[in-house]
Amino acid sequence: MLPGVLRSGVRGWGPAPSGPRRFGVLAASLLITAAAAGGCGSGDSTVAKTPPPLSASAGSTAGSAPGSAGTTTAPPPAPPPPAPPPSDPCAVNLAAPAILDAVSKLPPDPRSKQGWSPEPIAGNYNECAPLSAVIVRANTNAENPNTRAVLFHLGKFIPSGVPETSGFNGIDEKQSTGDTVALTFTNAIGLQSVVKFRWNGNGVELVGNTPAG
Repeated sequence: MLPGVLRSGVRGWGPAPSGPRRFGVLAASLLITAAAAGGCGSGDSTVAKTPPPLSASAGSTAGSAPGSAGTTTAPPPAPPPPAPPPSDPCAVNLAAPAILDAVSKLPPDPRSKQGWSPEPIAGNYNECAPLSAVIVRANTNAENPNTRAVLFHLGKFIPSGVPETSGFNGIDEKQSTGDTVALTFTNAIGLQSVVKFRWNGNGVELVGNTPAG
């Protein structure tokens, strides 16, 4: 029937069918045309709606995005070093502020009328000893400045109540103990003598002269 339809309806071969046969042929032709058109439209729509596959470069870019699981983070900063331990208060310290304060309170040197240098030339000052001392000199450019000892109890300056300490110019470490300071004196001809001062629990007392060790 289809070849007849094409020959009669499209190319005009022979007379066109009439009556019910004519309507049946036209309906069949319309159905075939609609089916063909619908099939093409469905295929075109499917192709348009299907997303293209991801390329290798797109996957690589997505994997390296900020905040992704593959991102390498910097290690945490190292902890600061521990603080150094405090200095030993019982160690000898000739730069202690208490020395500077004590020297500033001394009366002037009787010979030069000058004050005293805050930099000791000898001493065993520390905050733990019942008795310790430093030797200072007059703050003058004289060739042989006067010297004297300054005494401390547990690191505190003893301003009064002590025997005379002028003229002492050194400390004998071998004869000094925690509560006793052995001060040395060298005279003009080079002879040295030692005088001991001791803390008796209430103040400083003179022990006596001893030969230099």
